[in-house]
Amino acid sequence: MNRRLFLVAALALGGCATVTKPPAVAPAPPAVAPAPGALAELEPLYSARAGRETLTIRVSSNGCTAKADFAFYVERRGDAVALSFGRRRVDTCKSFAMGQTELAFTWEELGLAPRTPVFLLNPLTAWTGPGS
Repeated sequence: MNRRLFLVAALALGGCATVTKPPAVAPAPPAVAPAPGALAELEPLYSARAGRETLTIRVSSNGCTAKADFAFYVERRGDAVALSFGRRRVDTCKSFAMGQTELAFTWEELGLAPRTPVFLLNPLTAWTGPGS
């Protein structure tokens, strides 16, 4: 038998064997994580805590990190509020006590009412010790 004829016959039979009935309900699209570089400007947080008067975040620090080193961005879409934090200046200190620090932002500073539900966009990362 001719090889080409054999290949065409195999493709034709294989194509028939793989035809499936479409599902009655369309499957949900898969959840896709953002690309690694998509959120590169956002500071990884060790924790975030919403209190009565403040939102407190815990970030990495080489000893000189201050609240003024951070900028925040608030986006409102209807009832939903998205909040993100980014570092303005890199902490270049070489302190012995490097590790982490807490920064508290009042709801008033953020331009939000204290009981407003907020979606925090920054990635959370685990604290694994000094120099992590």
